[in-house]
Amino acid sequence: MPPRPLPAGPGQESVWAYPRPPRLERTPRRVQIWLGGVLVADTTQGFRVLETSHPPTYYLPRAAFVPGVLSPAPGRSVCEWKGEASYWTLRAGARTEAAAGWSYETPTPAFAALAGAVAVYAGRMDECRVDGVRALPQPGDFYGGWITPDVVGPFKGGPGTWGW
Repeated sequence: MPPRPLPAGPGQESVWAYPRPPRLERTPRRVQIWLGGVLVADTTQGFRVLETSHPPTYYLPRAAFVPGVLSPAPGRSVCEWKGEASYWTLRAGARTEAAAGWSYETPTPAFAALAGAVAVYAGRMDECRVDGVRALPQPGDFYGGWITPDVVGPFKGGPGTWGW
């Protein structure tokens, strides 16, 4: 059964109004990530990727991460829109999250501005915030979108949504 988009209220965006192929946009919003009790990344120079049925995926410049938090992880994957992804292990405090981040070192021309920027799975961090509001992870373990109160779904990623 096809999904039934929820209505967007004042100050909200429906993920069903996002485009496919996805759109890349700069965001001035403050994006913060904690791991192992440590603030490991903080920026107002991030990007968000917006794609139909997905909450935004936030990408932070590598310089936004505390030195030593990121280390290359094995593995590669390919996105039909952005190109080949590289993975990153994040370490801080007493926590290590293997391959919990990813980047596109040489993205496709439409996503060239993302080169080297890093996204993380919100559900594998202690906490991720957008303008001080805690983000929830996109359902499932494949996609990396962050759900905040200003976006409405339903969101792809949970059981039965693969074909959306």
